This record gives sequence, structure tokens and C-alpha cells, in this order.
Amino acid sequence: MAEPYTIGAVVAVTVVTAVVGLRGMRVARTPADFMVAARQVPPLLNASAISGEYLSAASFLGIAGLALLEGLGALWYAVGYAAGYLVLLAAVAAPLRRFGAYTIPDFAEGRLGSPRLRRWATVMVLVICGFYLLPQLNGAGITLQLAVGGPYWIGVVVLGVVVSVGIASGGMKGITVVQAFLYWLKLTVIAVPALVLLLVLRHPPVAGIEGPAPLHFLRATLVRFPDAETISVRHAVTVLARGVVGGLRRSGPLLLHPGRSTVGAGSALRFPAGSAAPAVQPGSVVGDRAWASPLVQFGGRADHPLAATYGVLVATVFGAMGLPHILVRFYTNSDGRSARRTTALVLLLVSVFYAFPAVYAVLGRMEAPGLYVSGQADSVVLALPKMVAGGLGGDVLGALVAAGAFAAFLSTSSGLLIAMAGALSHDILGRGVRAFRLSALGIGAAVTAGGLAVAAVPINVLVGWAFAIAASSFCPLLLLGIWWPRLTRVGAKWGLALGGGASSAAVVADLAGAAQRGWPALLLGEPAIWTVPLAFGAMVVGSLATPQAVPANVTDLLVTLHLPERLQLRHGQPPGAQRLETLSAPPGPRTPAGTRPRRTRSAWEALRPDGTGGSPRRRARRAGSAPVSPPGGRSRLPGRRSG
Repeated sequence: MAEPYTIGAVVAVTVVTAVVGLRGMRVARTPADFMVAARQVPPLLNASAISGEYLSAASFLGIAGLALLEGLGALWYAVGYAAGYLVLLAAVAAPLRRFGAYTIPDFAEGRLGSPRLRRWATVMVLVICGFYLLPQLNGAGITLQLAVGGPYWIGVVVLGVVVSVGIASGGMKGITVVQAFLYWLKLTVIAVPALVLLLVLRHPPVAGIEGPAPLHFLRATLVRFPDAETISVRHAVTVLARGVVGGLRRSGPLLLHPGRSTVGAGSALRFPAGSAAPAVQPGSVVGDRAWASPLVQFGGRADHPLAATYGVLVATVFGAMGLPHILVRFYTNSDGRSARRTTALVLLLVSVFYAFPAVYAVLGRMEAPGLYVSGQADSVVLALPKMVAGGLGGDVLGALVAAGAFAAFLSTSSGLLIAMAGALSHDILGRGVRAFRLSALGIGAAVTAGGLAVAAVPINVLVGWAFAIAASSFCPLLLLGIWWPRLTRVGAKWGLALGGGASSAAVVADLAGAAQRGWPALLLGEPAIWTVPLAFGAMVVGSLATPQAVPANVTDLLVTLHLPERLQLRHGQPPGAQRLETLSAPPGPRTPAGTRPRRTRSAWEALRPDGTGGSPRRRARRAGSAPVSPPGGRSRLPGRRSG
């Protein structure tokens, strides 16, 4: 059944996003505008935009749904998502910005001098962002399915079209403001209904966690089944049925006998108040003690919960620093200090947000057992306000939450599509605005088709896989590339191939149902616990085995990464944005071997000893100035004392 308030709220958010994206055409002209917003985004605006695209479908819907289904241990996902920014703040944010690249593949080639490594990194960007885009489309399909009562594919197609057109129109510069706006919208619409529900419900929810969960219907409840299910009841119960039950079409009272019953897709059952909630499958509902456990009940089972918890934390904490759509945001800051301030603000903003999914999970456990039955645990944030509040107030609260959910899908999908289109156009297709726009439209069409195929996979599981792949590939590349001078292109390739390949293979195998229980299921479902150490080990071993491949200018590169911009200028060292400007030049002619010549020479290295090198504009600026000394030496700049 269509909900007019919900439809209006979702349409309003979609229209605002589309209008702001199209207005970006007026301000976005160059590749720098499309990919890094001309590096002119202030910290607070950038932090809001990062939070807006980081708080995705997994944050808005998936965490609460997974905690409802599998217990409070699932809240470790929220802890890991937020804690990952501590590592970013301490080890990555400022150095990455100083390096001045446009994309992670830019960093890979600039740091290690390997065009082939750039292409490998580009493939990993597409894989990671592709896995992360699928749950956004999945969540959009669920949201509009509940809002308009239509098929799942409507939300998937609407989100894919809006985001693709918006990014192709305005790029990073056009979407920054709308992502910042969407963060504050999401925080408001998830917080207000949660606080209202706590006031409406007369019991404190935390007090009931340690006791048995009331897995019965507190009031007469209509349970809709969007997909065919097999349910089981322990005691006979009379329900009002509409649809296909037990292979026959029903309409009216129906006695469900103890045991299993099949319910067809699109059917609905109204259970009386006080009746026990049936299980979708034996053991599908976690018991009260297991639900209150602080450890992750992987797949709803207590198979190796401590190892599963470590797997979640490794994937989320280390995966945060390997997400391409988050890292590209640090290139939009003006300098390294601004990047650090941005990261600290993001940590504060996302931590405030993550207090509320736990509230929905606990309230859903106590008030909405029907969500277990219909297999719609991911919709607890959307369904709970209407189920509990009821009437006009419930409709309004439900509309607010639906608008926030769709805002989450829009903002995160926008960032992911920018990262994918930027990597594809900048690193493969020859760069330029036209290549960026074509990449955005093509990738948008491809992932929309993929979103139609993952309707049955839980949102948080899809996002967890994206984090595991990111943690097993770009995390070791960034940490070792920034802090370890002995890293070589050979070691980096080994790490990307083994870590990224193994985690991707584990994800595909888990999707195919290769293992169901025990250690095999855990190692495939939470691959980061073994693929992250594998990636680090491969990079270290490969680098130690090829010391001759260490870049000759590694000291110069590390100075660029770690020396603040003002000190680089004081000592005659051009800052990273100038040093790597040759990376963003149009690709040159290919060599006879079929590979592009290296483009990693910095602006400083292009100077001749007599100071006459570089572009005509640079020579003109130097004409009346004092000589500049090579890197590491002393310099005399206009308006500064020597030394």
C-alpha cells in the first residue's frame, strides 16, 4: 500500500539532490573540479560531506537490522566504522593530502614509479566501490518497496539514474554541498523518531535486554511476506490469511498447526495479540542470552564468536582507510593541517550518529518480532516508528526515516560513483571532463543492473565485504607507502594481488554458499581476519626480495609526505600538488613496448642546474627572484630570510 507522506519525503530528497547536482554544471569545468573540487573545501564542510557519504545504507539500516537479527555483538560494526578514523587521523590523512594526487592509483604510481601498478590499483578501486554500491541500491529498493508497495527494482533504478546523472553533471564540486546537507538531514531524521519512540514506550529498553526477549506479538500484527518463506510455529494459532499458504490461496481465518507452513510471495498473515512469533527457519531467532552477548553471532550462530568479532573489527577499522571514495575527499582539503582537522570532525560526527542504530535494534527486538518472521530485519528503522507510534504521528515519523534512508543511499552512492568514474577516466580512458562523464554514466548503468541481483543479501554483509577487500589491498599499500621507505612496486603488486584477490575470492565463495558452518564459513564470511595479514606479509616479503626496485628518489618522496607545506616552501621543496602535477597531464605517446613512459618526475626534478628548466610561466616567475637550491638544501625566497 502506498504511503503518501513517505513518497513525498523521498521525492523531496531526490529532487533536492538532483537540483544541486545539476547546478554543479555551473561551477565544475576542469578535471580538478570534478574529482577534487579544486582542493578548496574547508574542514567543517568537508567533514560533513565525508560523514554524509560514509554513513551509508549499512549505517542507516544495516547495523540496526543485523543487531536485531543476530544480537548486540553486531554493534561492533558501528564501533569499527567510527574507530577507523582514528587510524586515518594518526597515519594517513595529512601525508596523503600533501602528496597532492587526484586518486589512489595516482598515489601508487607517484610513490613507487610504476604505471602498471596504477592500473592494478584502478582495478581494485572499481572492485571495492562496486561491492559498496550494491548495498546502497539494495537499500533503495527496500525503502521504496515499503513506501509505494511496488516491486523492489523501482528504488534500484531511481537511485541509479539520479546519482549517475548528478555526478556526470557536477562531479565533486557539485556534490560536496549536497552531501554535507544530507549528513545533517540523516542525523536529524534518525535521531528524532528514536527519541520520540523512547518517550512513547513506557519501559526503558535497556532493562529488558538481559531477560528473555518477548518474541510474541504485543498487539494484533499484520506480517507481509515480500518473498516466499517457510515458517514454523510451536503451538496452533488462528490467523487472518491473504494470499497463498500451504500451496492454496486463502482469504480469511486460517488455523496454522504446529510445524512448518509455506507462505507464498506477496502474501500477508495477521497474527492475534499475545501469539508467539513463528520462526522463518529453525534457530533463526537468536536466544536471549546469545542476543545480549557482546560478541558477534556470525550468521545468527555462536560459531567462534570471538574470532568473528576480531574479523569484523579488522575489516572495519583497517577497511575505512582503504575506501577510495573516502580517501579522495582528503585531496579536496587545502593542506595537510586541514586534512587532520577534517578527520577529527568526522570522528565526532559519525560517533554521534552511531548512538541511534543501537536504540532501534533494542526497541525492534522488544516491539517488532514480526520483522523476524517476514525476513525484513533490515527494515526495522523504517518500520518501527509506524508500528509503535501509529496514526498520523507514526506516518510522519516513518516518512522522516524513509527520507533519511534514501538520503543515505544518495550521498554514499554519489561518493562511490565519483571515485569509480575518476579512477576509470583519469587512469584508463585518457582523462578529461568528457571521459569522466561517460565513465559515470557507464558505471551507473552497470551497478544498477548488479543491484537488481542482490535483493536477498543483507545490507551490512555486502558492506562488510567491501571493507574486507579495502582492508586487504589499499590499507597496507597506504600504510607501508607512507611510513616504510623500503616498499617497492614488486612488493605492492604482490600485496594487492594476494590480499585483494584472496578477499574477493572469499566473498564470491561465500555468496555461492561454499561453506555453511564452522571455521570454513567464518573464514569466508569474515575474510579480513586472514587476508589483511596476508597482504601486509606479501608486500613486506616482496619488497625485501627486490631492494633494487626501491625508487631512487624515495627520500624526496617521503619528505613530501611528512614535511608540512610551509616548511617545504621554506626549504625550497615544491609542495605535493606542484610536485605531482605531471601526473595529471594528458597521457603522452606510448613506447614501442606498449607502455606509457613514466610521468613521476616532480616539478623540482624538471629544473636544470642553471634554473632554466620548467614551463615558460615558471621561468618567468623565477626571472627576478633569488636562486632556489635543490631539495634538502637552503633557499632564499622573496620575503623570507635564508635558511
